[in-house]
Amino acid sequence: MKTELLTPANSAVIFIDHQPQMTFGVANIDRQTLVNNVLLLAKAASIFKVPTILTTVETKSFSGNMWPQLLDIFPGQEPIERTSMNSWDSPEFVKAVAATGRKKLVMAALWTEVCLVFPALEALGAGYEVYAVEDASGGTSLAAHNAAMRRIEQAGAVPVTALQVLLEFQRDWARKGTYDDVIAVVKEHGGAYGQGVEYAYTMVHGAPPSRAAGR
Repeated sequence: MKTELLTPANSAVIFIDHQPQMTFGVANIDRQTLVNNVLLLAKAASIFKVPTILTTVETKSFSGNMWPQLLDIFPGQEPIERTSMNSWDSPEFVKAVAATGRKKLVMAALWTEVCLVFPALEALGAGYEVYAVEDASGGTSLAAHNAAMRRIEQAGAVPVTALQVLLEFQRDWARKGTYDDVIAVVKEHGGAYGQGVEYAYTMVHGAPPSRAAGR
């Protein structure tokens, strides 16, 4: 049910084609902001041990390797390589999705209008729920990105943001097992929110300045 909140126990996270050549074509969002949001989402999946799928297209002939910063968050995990623009055309990808045992698919992709739309529509048709991470996906123009998001929303996908996913997984600050890691991610990738947390810790509560950059 789409009214049910995302949890680490009911979700899988999918990163599609976060590769250099695909990044070059992104024009709807500042690309450094895009990288920041993707890493925030990846760290959320890692902290909460959510099943995660990485997939790439035409690595050697066109797109280049998946971003090293993203791969570093999932050491030892090899992206599923494809030739098709549509991940759902890859039996290995579809098998990996099924193997997660999850029906809620949190998806981010480059480009929105192709590599997100195609598998999102296919997954919806196959009975999955799709949560499209809008600010961790990028299109070749603002119009292309927005039209793609509208298309999948009309088909039943739910738009979310990377920070929203992180906080939805945490949900309760009394969950101390993940609290410190979540706060570290917020400080590093949360922009104004992260700065506010750092200010509250140091100026209000007297904690020493954070040295957590790069964690």
